[in-house]
Amino acid sequence: MEPYIKCAECGPPPFFLCLQCFTRGFEYKKHQSDHTYEIMTSDFPVLDPSWTAQEEMALLEAVMDCGFGNWQDVANQMCTKTKEECEKHYMKHFINNPLFASTLLNLKQAEEAKTADTAIAFHSSDDPPRPTFDSLLSRDMAGYMPARADFIEEFDNYAEWDLRDIDFVEDDSDVLHALKMAVVDIYHSRLKERQRRKKIIRDHGLINLRKFQLMERRYPKEVQDLYETMRRFARIVGPVEHDKFIESHALEFELRREIKRLQEYRTAGITNFCSARTYDHLKKTREEERLKRTMLSEVLQYIQDSSACQQWLRRQADIDSGLSPSVPMASNSGRRSAPPLNLTGLPGTEKLNEKEKELCQMVRLVPGAYLEYKSALLNECNKQGGLRLAQARALIKIDVNKTRKIYDFLIREGYITKA
Repeated sequence: MEPYIKCAECGPPPFFLCLQCFTRGFEYKKHQSDHTYEIMTSDFPVLDPSWTAQEEMALLEAVMDCGFGNWQDVANQMCTKTKEECEKHYMKHFINNPLFASTLLNLKQAEEAKTADTAIAFHSSDDPPRPTFDSLLSRDMAGYMPARADFIEEFDNYAEWDLRDIDFVEDDSDVLHALKMAVVDIYHSRLKERQRRKKIIRDHGLINLRKFQLMERRYPKEVQDLYETMRRFARIVGPVEHDKFIESHALEFELRREIKRLQEYRTAGITNFCSARTYDHLKKTREEERLKRTMLSEVLQYIQDSSACQQWLRRQADIDSGLSPSVPMASNSGRRSAPPLNLTGLPGTEKLNEKEKELCQMVRLVPGAYLEYKSALLNECNKQGGLRLAQARALIKIDVNKTRKIYDFLIREGYITKA
């Protein structure tokens, strides 16, 4: 409690004493009773002669707890100033003070100048969409209501239950009154934690989780693993620094891969990029020859069964022509293929045409998921001017066979083009 004593000779860390111990000449470890000392107190004016520093801090804390404009509650929490004094002092020194306004402006300009020349620009997340109630997107967004900036079910949703039976009456004893005030303080701390979590979700763009996941999947597998590991620290460093950290590691991964490629050229005795292009072409040819030998060994398994051999050849012809396999391979396991998916009553079915409905039934994919995958592939194709199957598989983290069928269907229908 103030005032207290600080030893001017001990430290770091600083050594503090209460007045009672100081008057008894308390000594501990290196601290001696004859050391020079300082009297620590907040009982001095800062902005106004009639307001001490301790009252200034109490006013700011009361405004933060009670909210701007609730001056009666602020005065009740401070206990030393009236409602009019709190409002007049706060508006004069913290709102309309030209010194503070210019200082904050200079700080903002200095912060902008410091981050103006950074190599990686951070783009804040867009305003979240406003889905209809109980839709698939609304469930993905955990019931977030953008117009109110609230969730249908908040963190610590039943915190208010502890206050519902509390009533402040004049004949309360001091102990009972202090107990009730402690419960209110605990409730305020729980509200602060709720607000802190909502701020983290908003700043990092986690409200539209599916969009966030699609953005995350644009990184290579190694960077995605790092993203997953470092996600727990994002709330500490903030969205800008966290984004820079991940982007810098993605750049490091690309540089390491490029260095490895150049080392491969050097090991092969290549010293110029013209020879490197020839080397890459020959390497690709060797890989194709190896795949053909693998295909030959595979077809030999069906050579005894003419029907199975014909099915395999037709399937390979469809794959080589860029179409989805028209003839499924015979399974030796004896398991039956899954029946087509029934789309009756599923959300998003009305947005599909007949061919898309047939695709969702055969691939067993719900219409909502198909529409999201289709939108992601169309956006990526528009950005790149074309799309490869490998890029589609990097965007859509589902079964590779389903991804191939969706990709082939969109190519065949003219929604996207090959890169």
